Amino acid sequence: MKAKHQKTLHLVFQRPVSGSVRWADIEDLFTMLGAEISEAEGSRVCVRLFEDRRVFHRPHPSPDTDKGAVASIRKWLETNGVKP
Repeated sequence: MKAKHQKTLHLVFQRPVSGSVRWADIEDLFTMLGAEISEAEGSRVCVRLFEDRRVFHRPHPSPDTDKGAVASIRKWLETNGVKP
């Protein structure tokens, strides 16, 4: 895992939940983990990973992911054995 992905993973697992994780970095992390990412309606993004499909809302106008989404992503990664 590249240092950039490791840094993003640490931000996702940070307590309290960070509100400054860039969505583009999370997408890069998903891709590195083997995810298939596709666009959906509006700002929605479909992520296929761990034989599962999740839909997230791409943040705008700010590039930072909201705390609720970060917490959800952390739980999903933890459940599938991905930890920093």
